[in-house]
Amino acid sequence: MPLTDRSGQSRQSRQSGPPGWLVLLLAVACGLTVANLYYAQPLLAVLRQSLGISELTAGTLVTVGQVGYAAGMIFLVPLGDRVENRRLTTVLLAVATAACLAAGTAPGFGVLAAALLVAGAVSVVAQILVPFAAGLAPDHLRGRVVGRVMSGLLTGILLSRTLSSLITEAAGWRVVYLVSAGLMAVLAVALHRALPVHPPTATLPYGRLLRSTAGLLRRHGVLRRRAAYQSLMFGAFSAFWTTVSYVLTGPPFHYSQIGVALFALAGAGGAAVAPLAGHWADRGLTRPMTAAAFGTGALAFVLAGLGRHQILLLAAAAVLIDMAVQTSLVLGQHAVYRLAPTARARVNSAYIAVFFVGGALGSQLGSVAYHLGGWGALTGFGAGLLAFGLLLQGPALLPRRENADADAGSGVKAARPRRGAERP
Repeated sequence: MPLTDRSGQSRQSRQSGPPGWLVLLLAVACGLTVANLYYAQPLLAVLRQSLGISELTAGTLVTVGQVGYAAGMIFLVPLGDRVENRRLTTVLLAVATAACLAAGTAPGFGVLAAALLVAGAVSVVAQILVPFAAGLAPDHLRGRVVGRVMSGLLTGILLSRTLSSLITEAAGWRVVYLVSAGLMAVLAVALHRALPVHPPTATLPYGRLLRSTAGLLRRHGVLRRRAAYQSLMFGAFSAFWTTVSYVLTGPPFHYSQIGVALFALAGAGGAAVAPLAGHWADRGLTRPMTAAAFGTGALAFVLAGLGRHQILLLAAAAVLIDMAVQTSLVLGQHAVYRLAPTARARVNSAYIAVFFVGGALGSQLGSVAYHLGGWGALTGFGAGLLAFGLLLQGPALLPRRENADADAGSGVKAARPRRGAERP
């Protein structure tokens, strides 16, 4: 009889990694739950007309979802270290089901905004499942497993825009959220039946658990840096996708929601880079590929600015921006997950919460930039954020003692990097 660990996995399965069907289910679950944050992005013009609100107010619907997500990262995700993960996931998905039902039946802007705030908060179930997958994988496969699960999450982000546009064209925007409510209910049942038991790794009271999450940010320079980098990257990404629907539905394109859906589908091609990013992380290429991602993103905004009236340039920019944000995210998660293996949920909480604040600010400031200066101001804003992020990485790109502070104060000895490995 094979020996098993506390999660019920045999030692042999620990070495070979989780089964492919479970990785696929986790990827699908992450994609469908995080999609709740992005359904509104291509629908802002429709929502503005339906609810009788301004462009700036409509943009707030994207921002409140991201604020809710950041709040969920701070107050809910740390529970992943203290509460059995299968039970926690089921409860959060039940609340997500109710929030999506409320959004689909909302009588006005206020109720819709409140529902999207709650839906955003409980959609952090995706960020409980990613470290869950990391914990199931052996060290030598962790980057690839996380990359595969993240590819599902990021595909959900990208395809959510296509799905919401197509459903809105066929049946109206409310059906988008009613369909999502049904999907959340199905996921709650499927994950409850499929996930292995994952006992808590911490017994701290809730208040101390939250304080320890903040303490991780103070203790680990890698965590602070990666969160800062991703804040800038995600802010630029959110600014682009929050405002590009105005460009596509206005002159000279005058696209319908189907046209917006096809554009979003083209941008989803960038999701293919996530498994590659995991492979680069496993090879110790975190630093140079992070710099490459920021450089690619800045170039994408230049192309977007030049392509104001050229759909092919806009589509190319969308693909490059999506590739850049996915690469940076996977590389960052790989770096921060090494810091404290027994506190991965809290590390993930601090990392994602910080950069989702950046995403919320990017959405709102991007809407303001577009309102005041049009598409040129928006693309300049995005390019500036990414150029600043590249400058911040300058000191980290200089040769230094490898992984100098990757484990500083963590109390956990990390695996020794291979020759040529990079400090995150």
